[in-house]
Amino acid sequence: MSWRIDPVVAEILGKGRAGAGISGDEALVLLYLDLNSRENYALMESADHLSRACFGAKGELHFHIGLNVEPCPMDCSFCSLTRQAGIFTDKIEFSLDEILAWARQGEAEGADALNLMTTGTFSFSRLLEIGRRLKREVEVPLVANARDINHAEGEQLLDAGFVGFYHAIRLGEGRDTPFDPARRLQTIRVLHDVGLRWMNCVEPVGPEHTAAEIVDLMLLARREKATYSGIMRRINFPGSPKEPLGMISERRMAQMVAVSRLVMGDTVRAHCTHEPHSLSLTAGANLLFPEVGSSPRDGMADTGRGRGRSLSRCAAMLREMEWRPELPSNCFRQAALENGAAPTAEARR
Repeated sequence: MSWRIDPVVAEILGKGRAGAGISGDEALVLLYLDLNSRENYALMESADHLSRACFGAKGELHFHIGLNVEPCPMDCSFCSLTRQAGIFTDKIEFSLDEILAWARQGEAEGADALNLMTTGTFSFSRLLEIGRRLKREVEVPLVANARDINHAEGEQLLDAGFVGFYHAIRLGEGRDTPFDPARRLQTIRVLHDVGLRWMNCVEPVGPEHTAAEIVDLMLLARREKATYSGIMRRINFPGSPKEPLGMISERRMAQMVAVSRLVMGDTVRAHCTHEPHSLSLTAGANLLFPEVGSSPRDGMADTGRGRGRSLSRCAAMLREMEWRPELPSNCFRQAALENGAAPTAEARR
């Protein structure tokens, strides 16, 4: 049986496999591949090869801690934490003791980062206060996931102990959300200006999004120098306005993870998939997000009791796919920061 594939696809995969990055037009070709085709499996293999060459055997665990629940007035249509969703009617802020317990758990179970997520109206000064306390209590790098910020606020985050900031121009930004994509981009550039690492994902992907708009965000992640990127699919909570549109499958998501990985080339230090699943870990992903506290994909106030995967489960998933979560993070290695790229095999040794 011959495993020769379409020569146009083969040329794109050869370029992507080498870490050179692929163009938007080339990414579109790959996103239109039949999921059952040999070309699609060759795509996934090429992305997996690239990640294992760039990242070594490291599997990343970035522990999501949602700090608060509220009926958020921003009313993003894909989020369960909004006023219009009607799931949460009271404001809940997890106590500092609960947050510290989660942070210590993350440190004990090998988390590579603590991602502190807040809703759009959460007190910025409270986020800084929590960051300062965690910085004293644990040695895990802190990443904020909050509203748009300016330069002064970026400096305050650095002073409080944060080293990174998760931020995305979401699919449907300005249509499914009240936020201006230009303002989101401005925040991304603020992060670079002040020295916070920019963490990113193309999200939240649904079947209604076109290949072109998905590719545009992949290219933006490379152009704006994300520390990591990847793919997050939209999860439809019960009663979601997006529920009639359905969701993409994990198989389709793995294809998108692979395309995104080839777009990013050798410019990133990790590549993510969310929610955690195994297939994308053979298609270029090596970063998973265990979750506790609030989550925009869950109807439970503490997603650790709902959809959220635990640290131990995510670590086991990585190991089953022959990624090693116990190795040092590539995202926060000083050698990687100084070189401005993913650490080489020599640096990892």
